[in-house]
Amino acid sequence: MNMLLTASRLVTSESVHSPGWVRIAGDTIVAVGAGPAPAGEGDRRDLGEVTLVPGFVDAHVHGGGGASYPEVHSVGAQAALTARAAHLARGTTTTMASLVAASPAVLNEQVLALAPLVADGTLCGMHLEGPWLSPERKGAHDEGALRAPDANEIDVLLAAAPGAIRMVTIAPELPGALAAIERFVDAGVVVAIGHTEADFERTRNAIDAGATVATHLFNAMPPLLHRAPGPVLALLDDRRVTLELVADGVHLHPELVRFVEQSAGTDRVMLVTDAMAAAACGDGEYRLGALAVEVHEGVATLAGTDTIAGSTATMDALFRGRAADCSEASLVAAVRMTSTNPARALGLDGIGDIAVGRRADFVVFDDDLRLREVILAAKTVEPAANAR
Repeated sequence: MNMLLTASRLVTSESVHSPGWVRIAGDTIVAVGAGPAPAGEGDRRDLGEVTLVPGFVDAHVHGGGGASYPEVHSVGAQAALTARAAHLARGTTTTMASLVAASPAVLNEQVLALAPLVADGTLCGMHLEGPWLSPERKGAHDEGALRAPDANEIDVLLAAAPGAIRMVTIAPELPGALAAIERFVDAGVVVAIGHTEADFERTRNAIDAGATVATHLFNAMPPLLHRAPGPVLALLDDRRVTLELVADGVHLHPELVRFVEQSAGTDRVMLVTDAMAAAACGDGEYRLGALAVEVHEGVATLAGTDTIAGSTATMDALFRGRAADCSEASLVAAVRMTSTNPARALGLDGIGDIAVGRRADFVVFDDDLRLREVILAAKTVEPAANAR
């Protein structure tokens, strides 16, 4: 298939074309430009007065649409497919499946259950957010399932689904953590630092060992103090690290998000939803792994507590929040943080931008940045009605 798409505004990670056009061959972008569309063979489609941006990449998401990735081992692949579909309909064309702390047996079952969906491209990989986390900073993880990294367990998990585990989160102060970081990096797995009590030096050591991502910066880690800067400063200060932010207005104050962007630069920030099953659903009772979760007015907390248990955010909302003024700078920054940066951090070269050689994944917004259409690999996906 050869297709030429035109739009009144097309946004890449470097610039805004008003108007802009993109030529597709099969499912791959072969040309991009500004101004009037060139002549050529193939179908032509004018999207009209819209903003065309790259499909979103969510590196940290536990579920949505009433289903969650951790439950796949007990209820089957449909749970993962439901969660995936809920976020795809809101513009996330590439998604991870984030798991939470679980026993060795359950975690292995979850990895085995999700591996076929990674192999067929439904998911870009798995993110093991746990079990190698600090009990003091466990957040919405089952404390009974937390443990120090074990070389044998790591080898079993890596062998269970070769290449399917794309990222892990580790608290670097745990016994054996630095060796585990090196083992995962040697296996081609991205290592993130999070749910940690590590001090500044220990965090730096973990980065030197190969960690390159901060799991939801500021959340589930000590605050930055003047005599004990802790992991926050170490992560902010090192340009080797990409910084996850859950910019849903619940996890972080908006001014803190702005501060991180200014301090670290928009090329180091990736917005993540950290969404659980309630994303794209309503208030009610849900589960995150083994733990009960209550959602009230869109805020998810562990049942009977005020501990945040993931979010109900979707990436279209995070993009809209960052690009609300529709200025060129805001639009480019939003594209970087919702698509380009997470793709780079995860080592996904074929997506993340509207550029030659990338897969033809797009999100189409109207003038109010409300979702109009989602395109995955050059094929239209019906967007969620309540996302429009």
